[in-house]
Amino acid sequence: MLLLVAGLVWGSGCLTGCVGPAPGDSPLATATGSLPDASQELPLLASWSGDFPVAQLDLLPVGQRQSSVGYLGDMDAFAAVWPVLQPGQDLPEVDFVSQLVVFSRNVNFYNRTAIFKVTLKEGTAEVMAMETMSAMPIEDTVVMALAVIPRAGVRFITSGDERIAVP
Repeated sequence: MLLLVAGLVWGSGCLTGCVGPAPGDSPLATATGSLPDASQELPLLASWSGDFPVAQLDLLPVGQRQSSVGYLGDMDAFAAVWPVLQPGQDLPEVDFVSQLVVFSRNVNFYNRTAIFKVTLKEGTAEVMAMETMSAMPIEDTVVMALAVIPRAGVRFITSGDERIAVP
């Protein structure tokens, strides 16, 4: 019982000598003792993955053909990539005014891949994908994963050490 009471007193911040929040502190900063992380996880509204011929990487937007991560920002770019990635499947509806399609693809080895998380921090989206591990070099085909995310607040996509501008 004594440990329970001590835990409540300690956890509530009611120790002798405590002072109130400094001007401008957020309630979360006061409660945790540190400032909140400004990053947020973006919802994945839809996602797909499939084989993509190396010979057709020129269908990706200029400046993103060598990147492991990038985006398709309009229906023309998406419509060019879709039938190659998902042959025989109907083109999904994507509202490119409010949404964006991000991609992740193999650049060194042929591995199955899927986008599992996208975080946004200070206008920069980071696409996180998981891959199987193989030692099969890329020859004719890579695996590409696509995901639809909200466009609001996304000004850049990170790809390694570079940032790709999102107009």
